Amino acid sequence: MPTEGFQGAIFDVDGVLVDSPHERAWKESLRELMEGEWADIRDRSEWSDERFTPEVYERVLSGKPRMSGALAALEYFKVPDAPDRVDAYAAHKQRKLVQLIEAREFHAYPDALAFVLAVRAAGIPTAAASSSKNADRFLSQIRLDTFAQQEGLTCDFIRPGLNLRDFFDADLSGRDLAHGKPDPEIFLTAAAELGVQPEQCFVVEDAVSGVQAAKAGRMAALGVARGDDRELLVGAHADLVVTSLDEVDVAGLGRHELTRRREQVGRRG
Repeated sequence: MPTEGFQGAIFDVDGVLVDSPHERAWKESLRELMEGEWADIRDRSEWSDERFTPEVYERVLSGKPRMSGALAALEYFKVPDAPDRVDAYAAHKQRKLVQLIEAREFHAYPDALAFVLAVRAAGIPTAAASSSKNADRFLSQIRLDTFAQQEGLTCDFIRPGLNLRDFFDADLSGRDLAHGKPDPEIFLTAAAELGVQPEQCFVVEDAVSGVQAAKAGRMAALGVARGDDRELLVGAHADLVVTSLDEVDVAGLGRHELTRRREQVGRRG
């Protein structure tokens, strides 16, 4: 265990910083295909709209690059000729997602914005590291200066017009890498660009594959269970699992500890 505090914080985007419409886009796109141009193979698959649950999204798609996620979903629902249909499904999902983003069908989590500001105020460099090619679309639309003003927060590093994309010291979101999560490549690259050793970093993730990638990269993993997925993140060996980043003891980061705030510990008994 390092004797000094964390020197780097690496954040996933979808589900951690932003309530993104990825799940909705994947689900609606598959339904449109199966009820439209793929209707002739629907009865030979195991797909139904009711079976595409949040748990399926979390277990099968969440945290994976677009093409890997598309293939995983088609194989899960046993869609015939799945490899030949990946491109069509991924493209349909991307069009749907862009429509939802342009319609502002997403929002930033206030607890996450407060946490990234607190981490920066503690002197810890930060990086965004999402597999999504669309992460920067979200980050660029989230105004940290407006949030800080609304919350009455004063930080020397907040300038007028500062958005979340420009806030990070490194941004690997959507970058083409050889391996997707649960391979640790994206997090190891983020640590390198922050100029710190992997063991000095903690990763904030909401997906099992992301927690697995952090642990494979010798990093501490902070799991955010915003849905009914706490046990999945615990099972992936996250060092701490919270339902809100307000629960995290920021002072503990200076001691290289992922712990809950004392009042949270007491409240949970």
